[in-house]
Amino acid sequence: MREIAIVTGGAQGIGLACAKRLREKGVEIALWDIDETVVNAAASEIGAVPICADISNWASVTTAMEETVSKAGEPSILVNSAGIAGPNAVIEDYPLEDWRQIFDVNTTGSFHMLKAVLPGMKQRNYGRIALIASVAGKEGNPNASAYSASKAAVMALAKSAGKECASFDIAINAVTPAAARTRIFDQMSKEHIDYMLSKIPRNRFLEVKEAADMIAWLCDRENSFATGAVFDLSGGRATY
Repeated sequence: MREIAIVTGGAQGIGLACAKRLREKGVEIALWDIDETVVNAAASEIGAVPICADISNWASVTTAMEETVSKAGEPSILVNSAGIAGPNAVIEDYPLEDWRQIFDVNTTGSFHMLKAVLPGMKQRNYGRIALIASVAGKEGNPNASAYSASKAAVMALAKSAGKECASFDIAINAVTPAAARTRIFDQMSKEHIDYMLSKIPRNRFLEVKEAADMIAWLCDRENSFATGAVFDLSGGRATY
């Protein structure tokens, strides 16, 4: 059966690694990213359909969905990897605009993507969805309150959505990666990066391919039971 996946944040990092892994499994990809130049280049590299979209904006999401269906077809898979980290600061000094933007992209963006794909998946009685959260959502990183709180909300969203869709053949799960050395590090201070590494018992950062391997399974028909769950990718850091 022909399968089509939307991968947001798909032009780089974990999103691009997931897109490559799904392509290896024969899945057709609609690669979504806010950076038109970068997404066009990445899509050309892996043979995907490039879609320029801002998942924090509902109008942009609906337009991107229409373009996806027109150019690729109805999606049966969603990997929502788009996200931002924001600055590092203590809570009393945290910029209000950055707090709002982080929640707009990470949390509301995840909601927008579910809202966009679920009606079609329910109609066809099939879907596989992976929301990329973070171990920060479990542990709460100091000087990263907005990012940590937004990713905790993504986990709760996956649990709620998984229960809502449990009577359909739709699996909705979250994953909680430890830090991977991607462009998101550009938003963080060196002190914060060092802090994150110090908390990983494996004593190294996550490789994006390792994340892609787990996420590809969650988005496969083989995953016929797990839903509303959170899968750990923290290298031993998470305590629950």
